[in-house]
Amino acid sequence: MKRVVVLGNSGSGKTTLAAELAGIMGCGHIELDAIRHLPGWVEIDRETFRRVVDERTSAASWVLCGNASAVADIALSRADTVVVFDLPRWLVMARVLRRTIKRAVLHQELWNGNRETLRNVLALGDPHRSIVAWAWTQHHRYRGMYLALSRRQEMVGKEFVFLRTRGDARRFLATAAALAP
Repeated sequence: MKRVVVLGNSGSGKTTLAAELAGIMGCGHIELDAIRHLPGWVEIDRETFRRVVDERTSAASWVLCGNASAVADIALSRADTVVVFDLPRWLVMARVLRRTIKRAVLHQELWNGNRETLRNVLALGDPHRSIVAWAWTQHHRYRGMYLALSRRQEMVGKEFVFLRTRGDARRFLATAAALAP
């Protein structure tokens, strides 16, 4: 396990899992949202996004997290392992609500000066404004998409690891730590 893509719904814990795994492996952690969102929540242009991800995934070892379709072909073609953090919807929603409200109330910076706001948290009818609404509406879609991905011909030879509980995640990290040099 040298090049790992971690996928999961917003609020599932994929970024935390990826950061912990990168620490265990002693390699870089690539967070797609930190690359994609420039100051003021402006999205980086597609060409630049692809170039940056191409550069960062050229390293011998890395852990990347995120669901950006614009760069999925680059990351997945170079990965040897794909970890899908597929927690139950109720748990994802509890996590995303707690995390997002905390970030908004404390004005915590995510990346590049960007912060979540209570106004966006409460925009539950607009998944493009509210990460809470996004997590709710995308949960089932992501689950089907990841399963289909694991069955695609170009994924043959890559290890897929589906983590469906927090216990699965703990055991996965413990195994990775035991195997680390």
